[in-house]
Amino acid sequence: MDKDSPLLQRYANMAAIHGKDTKPKLVVRCYLWVCRLHYRQNHPRLLGRPDIVMRKYRTVIFVNGC
Repeated sequence: MDKDSPLLQRYANMAAIHGKDTKPKLVVRCYLWVCRLHYRQNHPRLLGRPDIVMRKYRTVIFVNGC
């Protein structure tokens, strides 16, 4: 018998999953690479740590996906 509740187990499982190199992010990054656009990933100085930063165009991209 488990001593943890199902809710705590679910919380621990979801906390262990990190959204790094997910399929939607890879699709966007491959498209930018094919278009020869230079970008940085997860820039720590910017608020919210955007997924993709294109400094030349002063643009940030947040990719929402599963």
